Amino acid sequence: KVEARNFDIRKNLLKYDNVMNDQRKAIFEQRRELLSDADLSETIADMRHHVIDDLVTASIPEKSYAEQWDIATMKEAMQNIFGLDLPLADWAAEEGIGETEFHERLIKAADEKTAQKAANFGPQILRQIERAVLLQTLDGLWRENLVTLEHLRQVIGLRGYGQRDPLNEYKNESFTLFEHMLTRLREGVTGQLMHVELARQEEAPPLEPAELPPMEVHHFDPNTGEDEFALETANGGGNGRGAAKGARVKKVGGANPADPSTWGKVQRNALCPCGSGKKYKHCHGTYT
Repeated sequence: KVEARNFDIRKNLLKYDNVMNDQRKAIFEQRRELLSDADLSETIADMRHHVIDDLVTASIPEKSYAEQWDIATMKEAMQNIFGLDLPLADWAAEEGIGETEFHERLIKAADEKTAQKAANFGPQILRQIERAVLLQTLDGLWRENLVTLEHLRQVIGLRGYGQRDPLNEYKNESFTLFEHMLTRLREGVTGQLMHVELARQEEAPPLEPAELPPMEVHHFDPNTGEDEFALETANGGGNGRGAAKGARVKKVGGANPADPSTWGKVQRNALCPCGSGKKYKHCHGTYT
């Protein structure tokens, strides 16, 4: 009995899986066709026309007068989806205007805008954009549909309390969800392609070389640990060793270059006051 019950459960689950698999096969088959087709312009045109067909069907009742048409809804949809601001009220007010002519004007306006984009972008670039938008939108909506079907499957069993077959309810609602997904696909792809614009990249100004701070040169005496170059600069020796060579020693106060007793205290790394151009420690300041 347990095995028979488990078999019935698996058989029932398989029936639900088959519903999702049928949709998966349809989507994957369509996706393969999109990938193999080099030119999707006809597919995109069919979607664009289908969106207008649905809009006219929803806004213009059968065998109705122009005064009964839902012009406001059509105008809003044409602006939002197609980016077209058309004088629909003026068209509807024309004497003798019919649904067929009105429908044809909408399609003509949408096709003309698409042709203008093809001229601006170039056919090859537009074909690449169409493929990318179509595949990306299809994949996103299909993932959403799978999540919705899984949620529906978890709660559909409650329909049995209302004396309705949960499996049939699941089939009907999953079909409705699939049709709604295709409608969203057509509207989403059409809307994105009608609003897409090719951004032009502005040339960036040439980069100016950064101003580097002046290089500081240091040389430390291994015996005293003093910075020889810094001491030379502080004592008027210029920048670096090259400035120290041949430098002239200025008299400070009453110092006499010929009389060491007038020099006072001299830094060992400073130039010798005698004017030899040598450092004091290598001239009169040598240890004896």
